Amino acid sequence: MKNRVAVVVMAVLLALYLAVTVQRAILLILTPVPVARIEGVALIVLPIIGAWALIAELVFGMRAQRLLRRMTELGALPVDDMPHRPSGRVDREAADREFPKYQAEVEENPGDWKSWFRLALAYDASGDRRRARWATRRAIRLERVSS
Repeated sequence: MKNRVAVVVMAVLLALYLAVTVQRAILLILTPVPVARIEGVALIVLPIIGAWALIAELVFGMRAQRLLRRMTELGALPVDDMPHRPSGRVDREAADREFPKYQAEVEENPGDWKSWFRLALAYDASGDRRRARWATRRAIRLERVSS
């Protein structure tokens, strides 16, 4: 719940920033000074990119949460019996030892979204967030095709 509140707060703050930036860009575009108009046009591109990134991240988060709920309902989540640090994170060495099991599962079942999602969780536990997001995206695509 704490994470959702943080996401909402950050999304609202970014939306506010984007709105102010668009407003300033429009003011620059409406001025008679040619250089200011060019700056206004350039400035309006940033909120468009920011809005796209915000929407893409929110959609990704909602889809990943949906997969997590489905995995929970199916009882398909891996059992978390690894040692944890005082911070609550999984011990990285223990996660690295478990990782080949999930990688082999994906190699055996490359079209199974559940296998890809478990691999994403293994990547995350091992500290490789970039690959965890990539595997989650793959799981989302496969789940959407299979549904």
